[in-house]
Amino acid sequence: MRQVARGVRRRMRRLAEPPVPPSARRLVPDPVFVLSSVRSGSTLLRVLLNSHPEIRAPHEMHLRTLSVSLTKPYTAKAMTELGLDQRELEYLLWDRVMHRELVRSGKRIIVDKTPGNAGAWERLHEGWPKARYLFLLRHPASMVSSLINGRPDRDLDATVREVRTYVDAVEAARDNLDGLTVRYEELTENPERVTREICAHLGVEWTAKMLDYRKGDHGPFVPFIGDWSDNIKSGKIQKARPLPEPEDVPPALRDITRAWGYGC
Repeated sequence: MRQVARGVRRRMRRLAEPPVPPSARRLVPDPVFVLSSVRSGSTLLRVLLNSHPEIRAPHEMHLRTLSVSLTKPYTAKAMTELGLDQRELEYLLWDRVMHRELVRSGKRIIVDKTPGNAGAWERLHEGWPKARYLFLLRHPASMVSSLINGRPDRDLDATVREVRTYVDAVEAARDNLDGLTVRYEELTENPERVTREICAHLGVEWTAKMLDYRKGDHGPFVPFIGDWSDNIKSGKIQKARPLPEPEDVPPALRDITRAWGYGC
């Protein structure tokens, strides 16, 4: 019933959407955005995709934080006469950054996997009505554990709230956008099957090169633009840790854990 209701809501929204204005024509009309929480395995997904000869998946680009300043009143006036406001100017900037990366790589599909995109999905949809989406899920309590393992000084309650903010944003996006849902646990357990599904969704042929990402150049594994753990640096797909026991799931995450099909 939940899936049926989502489908009805999506069809109604598509009918209500206005025509795309000329200013929304992009150099990259249909980028792929991975919408996920932090510590959801998005860097692993990124390097697997980036290993495909037609897909460029760079480190986190943080486009939503790349802004444009209109520093003088006459600047805004001039842009208004051109039919451009600050919001659209930022879209043009983000679009140009993605296009530049595609040209540099010689590939034809770009993927941005910045976790912060989950909270900016409405802007992404507004700026790129033809964008495609991958929703990357992981057991919410596993994401909490991963964050704390990386920084044992973290406060548990604050970490739970942080993860909850991300997963709520991902769930809102799933309710409002069409896309393919990918589970981290399934990706690590059966990477060939899952990457084949992703390739079919993106309209490219699957290649076994995706499963041996250590052979590609994926840029540095450093803080703030992706995972930098030993696991990702190993060049090997590591199986996900066992799912948490129901009693180990923080109460604030139990409803979304059930909603995502992990039980609780």
